Amino acid sequence: MAAEIHSRPQSSRPVLLSKIEGHQDAVTAALLIPKEDGVITASEDRTIRVWLKRDSGQYWPSIYHTMALDKETEARGWNSSPCASNSRTGLLTTVWAPCSAMAYHHDSRRIFVGQDNGAVMEFHVSEDFNKMNFIKTYPAHQNRVTAIIFSLATEWVISTGHDKCVSWMCTRSGNMLGRHFFSSWASCLQYDFDTQYAFVGDYSGQITLLKLEQSTCSVITTLKGHEGSIACLWWDPIQRLLFSGASDNSVIMWDIGGRKGRTLLLQGHHDRVQALCYLQLTRQLVSCSSDGGIAVWNMDVSREEAPQWLESDSCQKCEQPFFWNIKQMWDTKTLGLRQHHCRKCGQAVCGKCSSKRSSYPVMGFEFQVRVCDSCYDSIKDEDRTSLATFHEGKHNISHMSMDVARGLMVTCGTDRVVKIWDMTPVVGCSLATGFSPH
Repeated sequence: MAAEIHSRPQSSRPVLLSKIEGHQDAVTAALLIPKEDGVITASEDRTIRVWLKRDSGQYWPSIYHTMALDKETEARGWNSSPCASNSRTGLLTTVWAPCSAMAYHHDSRRIFVGQDNGAVMEFHVSEDFNKMNFIKTYPAHQNRVTAIIFSLATEWVISTGHDKCVSWMCTRSGNMLGRHFFSSWASCLQYDFDTQYAFVGDYSGQITLLKLEQSTCSVITTLKGHEGSIACLWWDPIQRLLFSGASDNSVIMWDIGGRKGRTLLLQGHHDRVQALCYLQLTRQLVSCSSDGGIAVWNMDVSREEAPQWLESDSCQKCEQPFFWNIKQMWDTKTLGLRQHHCRKCGQAVCGKCSSKRSSYPVMGFEFQVRVCDSCYDSIKDEDRTSLATFHEGKHNISHMSMDVARGLMVTCGTDRVVKIWDMTPVVGCSLATGFSPH
């Protein structure tokens, strides 16, 4: 249950500071406590734990809380398997549920925990982080909770779930204020606190922008660009940029404030993109994928939009017919060819006219992709200079969060391990004001 401490060699890659082990199942969320040497974790093993760094340098749980449903919640009919009662919880029940999502509001010391059965439970943590009191249960969903955000200004707890909806509930009364349903599982959530806009990603690969009101909502627009389910979102309210990561291994930047529909594609991961964090001060984007990949993207450069793929019945270079162009195949007495697309110009080309591969970082292609021969010849050596750095987390990553002020990052995943990283070697030491290594 103790944390393993690692030395801090000078390098240009993330430095592993500590490794926390002891969970009995996948860790679904891990959050750094601001201005404290502490981490809050939520796990499928049904525990909420607050880990504080001791004088020995190791992290030990100052709070070890096993989640349960109160009798009122159980009466609502959520499905959970009965287990032996746990005296730590202080709840009058023997029904437990795995933790699937978590939000922490530091100023008010409030923790909101989403469960696999759809409930969201609120707790209050003492100032010394040694005690946690149960406040109330919110009947937010009928299935697994995937994301939670708490708004202190409106006293709303907003959440998404596998019941295909986003819900917002009043934390004063505990009542449901509104729901909006989608065609597929709602997987992730971001919220603009000033405008009350909510961004919801779902398993169909679509992102929906909603304007939330006290008892209703309106759909502003939908964003479509990914070829896989949306796994994570990040909203920067200063530059009004939305970033999305998906199971198609790509990241898309949506320029919401620009009003021109500008999108930038970032391809450098080799597995599902699970977590994002945009650093507004240094104009860098940190992304993590499920294979342990950690990428730091330089967004402070002029980037190009990837072109829309053009459609044609024949190669737009050599004019040979594609295999469905029966008429031209008959007229020219030639076999039809398979259609490909050049990633730089978007033209429909045959394999012979697009036999070469190249990276093109300014358009987001950090690894080699198919380009037509003429585009390949136009790409200079300096055009292939990477605009991102890639690092290995060496464990499965399903969730990540950062303390930007201190340049710290915490990752967790299905391997039951939590890792705390010093990111200042790769994101700039100007972020780490007030942070000194221990």
